Amino acid sequence: MKRKSTLPKIVEHLTTTYESYVSFHDADPLGIAWHGNYVKFFEKGREAFGRKHKLDYGSIYDNGFSTPIVHLSCDYKVTLKYAEYFKVVTSIEKTSTAKVIMHYQVFNKDGLLACEGKTIQVFVDLKGELALYSPQFYEDWKKKVNY
Repeated sequence: MKRKSTLPKIVEHLTTTYESYVSFHDADPLGIAWHGNYVKFFEKGREAFGRKHKLDYGSIYDNGFSTPIVHLSCDYKVTLKYAEYFKVVTSIEKTSTAKVIMHYQVFNKDGLLACEGKTIQVFVDLKGELALYSPQFYEDWKKKVNY
């Protein structure tokens, strides 16, 4: 019996890199990036993705929707330290559902994978109702960017 692949179908040409460094307020007393701040690093990567590929929060809102996160996963591999530069590579997973599934890889200054994660966002209209089907603007965006 063949098993269905569980690997995500990443849309390779829709990837963004965000670069920054671990700020003083991002580190714990030992000078290590606090684990909760990786979620903030993911957010910075997601915002950079939205700006680059024209799927930012403002345009989603202008189309009558918001995209709350309903799932977040984060796997830590190597610690980041205060003042260390890092980059977040953000990509989108191809799906036919009314969701935005993003993947993140955080690399340290030496190119080692420090953390990887995933978020799932759903479409909610401005009245708070869950969209069961992808909004038309999202379907149009997919066509425009060859999703």
